[in-house]
Amino acid sequence: MKDYLVRGLSSSHHVRAFACCTTQLCDHARLIHGLWPTASATLGRVMSATLMMGAMNKNAERLTVNIYGGGPIGTVMAVTNSDGKVKGFVGEPSTHYTYNDSGKLAVGYAVGKEGYLQVIKDMGLKEPFSSQVPLQTGEIGEDFAYYFAASEQVPSVVSLGVLVETDNHVEASGGFILQLLPDATEEDIAFLEEKMKDFPSVSSLIQAGKSPENILSMIFEDIDILETTPLTYECDCHRDRMQEVLMSLG
Repeated sequence: MKDYLVRGLSSSHHVRAFACCTTQLCDHARLIHGLWPTASATLGRVMSATLMMGAMNKNAERLTVNIYGGGPIGTVMAVTNSDGKVKGFVGEPSTHYTYNDSGKLAVGYAVGKEGYLQVIKDMGLKEPFSSQVPLQTGEIGEDFAYYFAASEQVPSVVSLGVLVETDNHVEASGGFILQLLPDATEEDIAFLEEKMKDFPSVSSLIQAGKSPENILSMIFEDIDILETTPLTYECDCHRDRMQEVLMSLG
C-alpha cells in the first residue's frame, strides 16, 4: 500500500476525520537514520500525527512538532510544510526497549513523560505561533489528544501505531485522528466512545491491508472523503541538519 492521507467528514456524527498510512516513509526514515525498533516506532507515531495536523491547516504553513520527555531517546522532532512531505529526527536512534508484560515496544519509556509536547506553526507572520503542553504518557497518541483538548479546545481521538518486524523493517505504520465539531452532541460523544471500545490497533489494520478509507469506514457509516494527499519522507533530512533546526528553536 502506498503512503497517503485522507481527510473526511461524518455529517451525521459531527466529526471531522483524518487517517493515514505511513509505512514506506517510516521505513525510509529507519534506513536513513539507522533507527532501532523502538526509535522507529516513536518517530513513526510522531510523523503520522504531524502529517495529519498539517492536513488540518487551510494554508501551506510550516508545522514543527518537538517532543522531549526526559527518556533515553532524547528529543523527537517532525516537520512538515503541510504538503504531504515530512522530515523526522530522534536524539538517540539506537533506542530499543520492550514492556516485560506484553513484549510491545516501550515507546512511553523511551520518550519519558517528564517533559513537553511543543507545536510551532509558522504562518509567514513576524513570529511563529508556539504552543506547549506537558506530556501525559509519552506514548504519543494520548499526548496529542491532550494537546488538542488543552491547547486548541478540540475533543479528539488520536490513534497511532507502528509495527516493526524482527528484522527491524517497518511492517505497518499509520494513524487516525477524529475531532468533534462545534455542533457535536452528547450522542456524538457517546457514539465515539462506544466505537473506540476494543477497536483494533491501527497498525494491525494496516498490516491486514486496510486502507485509510477502510479504517474510517469501520467507524462511520457515512464517511465522506473530501481530500486525498500522497505522503513522502524528505530524503535530504539528515541527522546533523535536524540538530541544527533543533538548536535554532532553543
